[in-house]
Amino acid sequence: MQSESARVTTAREAGYRIQYPNSKTRSVKVIALDPASAKLLDEISQEPWNGARFFTALSFSADGEPGATGAGLQAWLQDIAGRTMSLVEEIASSDFVVVVTSAGEDARAVSVIADACALHHKSLVALVAPGEGASDADVSASMAHLRPFARMLVIAHAPDYISAMLTALRA
Repeated sequence: MQSESARVTTAREAGYRIQYPNSKTRSVKVIALDPASAKLLDEISQEPWNGARFFTALSFSADGEPGATGAGLQAWLQDIAGRTMSLVEEIASSDFVVVVTSAGEDARAVSVIADACALHHKSLVALVAPGEGASDADVSASMAHLRPFARMLVIAHAPDYISAMLTALRA
């Protein structure tokens, strides 16, 4: 008697299988929060991706009101190619947002990104890259700063882990 797995692999049964991927491509915005993670994302962005766009800089409007949120939020992203885009518009067109920071680096920009995500009901995923020489205290400090804003917070011990995580998220 054939096992269930063997039976399903027969030509007749294979004809019932769906012949296309089980989900559509996701639009993912991946944002570096500091220069070290920007360098890392520059390398990762060279891999083949489905719907991921990579950004390396965040800037704010001098005309904007300090601490503005919602419709008053004026901030811009710079992509890997150097083009400037509106943070709010990029997040509005995404399925979710991933931020990457190096342990011990300044990650305060995550609060502005989180405000834009909240405005458009988008999930925020945060990855902390410890890097060489990062102490446990550096990792803990970065995680403590990101935790209030991130739906998922992950320590990414190697660049290939970030790539694997983005692949798992169908970026």
